[in-house]
Amino acid sequence: MNLYLISNVVNGGYDTYDSAVVAAENPLSAQASHPSGCDEYNNYDYSWCNIQDVVVTLLGKAKAGTKAGVICASFNAG
Repeated sequence: MNLYLISNVVNGGYDTYDSAVVAAENPLSAQASHPSGCDEYNNYDYSWCNIQDVVVTLLGKAKAGTKAGVICASFNAG
């Protein structure tokens, strides 16, 4: 399990996520993660972005036993 930073540069402003740290097996799984922690990616959500606009950066290895999912997210409440 790895830790990834997911972010986007196409969606910003109030009531949107700008990034999150997620635990995932690979970059594609990280890219398909939604910062809200929803299990299904809706392809577009006003609070996030289209899946092809998600930028994935490897941060490192997760601690043994870490489950896949959102570790923390940055939401710009308005």
